[in-house]
Amino acid sequence: MKPAHHLDPATVVAFAAGALSEAMAVVAATHLAGCSHCHEQVRDAERIGGVLVEQQQPDGAGAARREKLRAAMLERLDETPVEAPGLAPALPAAPDPDRLPAPLHPYFGTSFGALKWRWMAPGVHCIRSAGTGGGQLFMLRITPGRSMPLHSHGRGELTQVLRGAYDDVLGHFGPGDVADLDSEVMHQPVTAAGVPCICVAALDAPLRFPGWLARRLQPLVGL
Repeated sequence: MKPAHHLDPATVVAFAAGALSEAMAVVAATHLAGCSHCHEQVRDAERIGGVLVEQQQPDGAGAARREKLRAAMLERLDETPVEAPGLAPALPAAPDPDRLPAPLHPYFGTSFGALKWRWMAPGVHCIRSAGTGGGQLFMLRITPGRSMPLHSHGRGELTQVLRGAYDDVLGHFGPGDVADLDSEVMHQPVTAAGVPCICVAALDAPLRFPGWLARRLQPLVGL
């Protein structure tokens, strides 16, 4: 099934330029690994960036130097990062349903079955990654039919659905969909019936809760 929700164009450009935090880049790379639409958008951004780099060279730059820059950009387009967030091949074959997307392996391991969930709240379990140098990176497993607290975001949030689904004011998000949210979005996700919703998310700043109870509990959950 093709994703219905994609990365924001600003996120695509930031990913191509290497300007996202590590946590955000991991989630973006996870989405790109299964979304041919966004994958192509990143390639376009990288091509445009390569042209701009060439145009900014001094008039005296020789043909050899320009060719070296071009080769470096083309080589980057063909990269298939595994141990660091980057542009993975779109729609890779994934015959093993227990296998996590490749960009998550350095942070959470290789399989759903080996994940070590920790209780966060009734119906909610979490795994935090300690290996990111910027932002928060974590996975959530939420039971079906659970309503999360109403909240907005201090800065940006990227959430990629891996299993299950949820609904909020922005629509229905199923496996492969990404929610690319800024500080203007206020939402209250409700997980769909069926299987638990498992997603990977990144935050550039703590969430904002309008409700007093959620604010009181926020230091305990650390989001």
